[in-house]
Amino acid sequence: MQITLKVTPVDGAPFTVRTNLFTIVGLERKFKIRASELANGIAVEHLAYLAYECCKQQEITVSPVFDDFIKSVQGIEIVDTESANPIEAGHSDAL
Repeated sequence: MQITLKVTPVDGAPFTVRTNLFTIVGLERKFKIRASELANGIAVEHLAYLAYECCKQQEITVSPVFDDFIKSVQGIEIVDTESANPIEAGHSDAL
């Protein structure tokens, strides 16, 4: 599963970030949820966490404190989702 997020900072131009396996697993660990539960609705805190972790991975400067990152963002929205289905991709042995 990959999610493209549009992050609109309080000061500055909007930008996009994209999740990867590392960010999704991090979300599952931190919030004790399964990625499949996101299909039923995603909490704003979860979106903020994904954006925060994506920014750090993509070397976008963010506060080391998650709550400070949230304060610096005006909005986060999902602009694209891509559900990885290994069967359709021809990889029946993928997890």
